[in-house]
Amino acid sequence: MKKLAEIVYNKIDENKGYEKIINNVVDKCFENEKLSKLKLYICITLTVPKEIQKINKKYRNIDKPTDVLSFPMFEQAEINQLLKNGYEIEEALGDIIISIPKVYEQAEEYGHSFERELSYMVVHGFYHLMGYDHMEEEEKKEMRAKEDEVLNALGINR
Repeated sequence: MKKLAEIVYNKIDENKGYEKIINNVVDKCFENEKLSKLKLYICITLTVPKEIQKINKKYRNIDKPTDVLSFPMFEQAEINQLLKNGYEIEEALGDIIISIPKVYEQAEEYGHSFERELSYMVVHGFYHLMGYDHMEEEEKKEMRAKEDEVLNALGINR
């Protein structure tokens, strides 16, 4: 099976446990959305609050750290077209940046495991790459349903 996630470490030590969680979630996301036949992958950068804050300021003009950022390479309509016609070029679906210290912090805050929180960050970022959002209540319901479907399929519950 081809590797669907390219994992980059930025000021974070490499960790095979993180990689296992991320790869399992990304594989399930691609399977769920029937993207596995396309030559797409995701670049996921694991970093620290200071670094994600720099990125957040540069690209979103928000000068504060966050938990996850997503930068899609395609519009939702383009993804639908790729699925319809196929896609032969190996290219990133987009980039996801995750603050690992924030994942630990939120896992404790919400009273669940690190694995559950990291999995959620990955699936949440993935659906942003797919064109989903949560600014309006209807969009939020649709995105949350997709996220829950993947997490439940992996046996990762709240």
